[in-house]
Parts: sequence; structure tokens; C-alpha cells
Amino acid sequence: MPEVDLDFPRAWVEFVDPADAEQVFRCDLTWLTSFWACIFGAGCPGIYFEQPDAGCCTLGAHFSETADERRVQRFVDELTPADWQRHAVGRSRKAWVETDAEGARKTRVVDGSCVFLNQPGWSGGAGCALHTLALRTGRHPVETKPDVCWQLPIRRTYENVTRPDGTEILVVTISEYDRRGWGAGGHDLDWYCSGNTEAHVAADPVFLSCERELRELMGESAYAELAGHCRQRLTQRTSARTASHPADPAR
Repeated sequence: MPEVDLDFPRAWVEFVDPADAEQVFRCDLTWLTSFWACIFGAGCPGIYFEQPDAGCCTLGAHFSETADERRVQRFVDELTPADWQRHAVGRSRKAWVETDAEGARKTRVVDGSCVFLNQPGWSGGAGCALHTLALRTGRHPVETKPDVCWQLPIRRTYENVTRPDGTEILVVTISEYDRRGWGAGGHDLDWYCSGNTEAHVAADPVFLSCERELRELMGESAYAELAGHCRQRLTQRTSARTASHPADPAR
């Protein structure tokens, strides 16, 4: 099935953050009530066809800030040879961090994929070593993985807005991290999941399947309000619900 066009009608909701009157959330209900699912290891062909088993882990993960890198280091220190195929590379940051052409810090790429990606057929199982660590120790992957890894394909952006009456607010947008989120290079990806019908196969909508991630991105009270708007949208009769995600199956 083909990937849908990037531009299509979307339904949005805006509300004041219950925890901060000077902050407004702007949320893409079309995306958050869609039935997308990560299909890594279950049919995902990878963003580059020459690396079909690497999913979206071919480029390494850029750190959002120094605190993100330091947090990941704490969990790298916990990785064992049973968790991490490339454990012999070393757990010091000099071993698993590199800089890109612009000087931004990111996880190192080894043999065409992130240094933490365990390959198919490895005795400890394929997939992210930091994800494996989370599952082994009873944590959620939001704790152990770089921010960009657990957030994708949810996108959070910020905009300072001055209203006509002179008041200033911070608008926080929660939306779909589509191809454009990757910058100009996003158009060169061979395959991408968020707008692909092959990945819209979840039993639950995104606002439920990614509840922990959204709570981390928004805060508890804001997520609770968002969930209410999403549930209200889903209770509408299908024929009356406008701006559904075109990659979703007919329901």
C-alpha cells in the first residue's frame, strides 16, 4: 500500500496548560487518534532499503541537550555483553558518541547503523540495546533511550506568540513527525512509517499506545485534558468525524 501525501486536512485542538496559564497546547487530533504503530521487526523495511533491519536507526541519534546525553550515559554504564552486541566498543562516551558535519553530538554509527543496534541473529536478540535494558530492568524505554528515539514519530515544537492584546504565551505543538521533520533529507528516505498504511495497524490510537511518551512531553494534567478531547473525537460516528488520517484503515 502506498504512503499517503504529506498534506491533507487535519483536526486540531488548542487548550491552556492546566499547570501553566502562560502556555497553550496545540495538538493534532488527526494524528493522535490515528492507529499508527511502530512495526520495527514486524515488517518495517527501514528508512533506507539497503539497511532493511535497521528501521530508523541508520543515522544515529542526535542528543536534544547535554542532559539527554548524560542521562543516556548512566544507562550505557548498565549495559552488559548480554544486552549489547557491540559492548566491546566500550562504554565511555568517546567510544559511542560522535559529532556530525555541523558539530552536533550524536550516537556513533557503526557498519551503517547506530552503535546500540543489535543485529538480527545475535544471541541477545535484535533491536536497540538501550530498549532491551529497559525491558530487562522493568523500566520504560523513555528512561533509557535518547530523547529523539522515544519521541519519534511524535513531534513537539515551541513558538513564542504575542497576542493582539500584547500578552505573550508559549504555544507547544504536539503533532506527527512526518518526513518533513527530518529536514530536506526527509524526502530522500526510501520508506517512512508515520504516513504509511503498512504502519497504521495498531489496536489502540496513538494517544493511548504512546501514553507514557505524551505524559513525558506534556505533563500529567495536560495529557489528561488531551485524552479527553481524543476520546470525544473517537466517540463521534465515523461518518461524522472529519479529517481522519488517510493512512488509517477504514473503521
